[in-house]
Amino acid sequence: MRMAWLSNFKQSDQWLRFRSNRLGYWSLWIFSALFVLSLFAELIANDRPLLVRYQGDFYVPIVKDYSEITFGGDFPTPTDYLDPDIKKTLAKPGNWAIYPPITYRYDTLNYFAKEPNPASPSRDNLLGTDDRGRDVVARLIYGFRLSVLFGLCLTILGVLMGVFTGAVMGYFGGKTDLISQRLIEIWSSMPELYLLIIFASIFSPSIGLLIILLSLFGWMGLSDYVRAEFFKNRTLEYVRAAEALGLSSSQIMWRHILPNSLTPVITFLPFRMSASILALTSLDFLGLGVPPDKASLGELLAQGKGNLDAWWISLSTFLVLAITLMLLTFMGDALRDAFDNRRSNGGAKS
Repeated sequence: MRMAWLSNFKQSDQWLRFRSNRLGYWSLWIFSALFVLSLFAELIANDRPLLVRYQGDFYVPIVKDYSEITFGGDFPTPTDYLDPDIKKTLAKPGNWAIYPPITYRYDTLNYFAKEPNPASPSRDNLLGTDDRGRDVVARLIYGFRLSVLFGLCLTILGVLMGVFTGAVMGYFGGKTDLISQRLIEIWSSMPELYLLIIFASIFSPSIGLLIILLSLFGWMGLSDYVRAEFFKNRTLEYVRAAEALGLSSSQIMWRHILPNSLTPVITFLPFRMSASILALTSLDFLGLGVPPDKASLGELLAQGKGNLDAWWISLSTFLVLAITLMLLTFMGDALRDAFDNRRSNGGAKS
């Protein structure tokens, strides 16, 4: 019963209204396709072949390290598959290698670039390289995946904390609501950016630490809407009937009131993801985000700012970020209209 709304969603008026909003509907499909493709970034952009056949034996470098000696080299170090000598060896009759479409990872340095870094777009690097010689396309793919996964994780944590807090305040009311509201006001007055700077100076940067710190502040806006929904629904007849049947408060809250109070949660999900991605990008731009060895959109924007003549860095990163946020915004608008009961199917946007 808790998730009955999900099983009936495709047949509901909300789904019909969402589908009628073509901009939001196609944004959902495009964003989902881009995200799924980014999950396989290692198969799309990698400096290791997907499969190698050498002297009759097969190797899978993408999942296992092989030394140069394996392919006739002189050193026991990991093989550099972009080395011209290794490529020449793997291209001999009877040998072959299947490379990904983009033969660079996000951290691969192009030692064989024909221009000084940052190098302009070329056949080898379609969107050029950054100031360290790393392929911009590969960093965009990995950075997009990191941003979306970070946004999903932060959104889920914020929703769980916001729903729980708002449900408790809205259902019990009274002193519980009053005390909780005052504590939230005190907590919301904390300087979030200063706390991030302090923790960044104490601890080494990590994605986990960043998620924990941002999730401590990202739930308060949603809790207000959930609180209002619980306030409204707790006085309805079905809640009184459940109380008369002897159901506990937790059963009434999570089995009966919550499924009927999910409208603000669902409609705000894309906007919360947008805010989370923007927060990560801003912190990375300021150097307070993910570790420097990770690919991130904010770090690319910072490189574009530091290398104004390398227009391909800032322009491509801006386009990826703008398209991502636009798709999420269109999805959010469509969801908001779909769950607005004042709109009929014919009145939905097209």
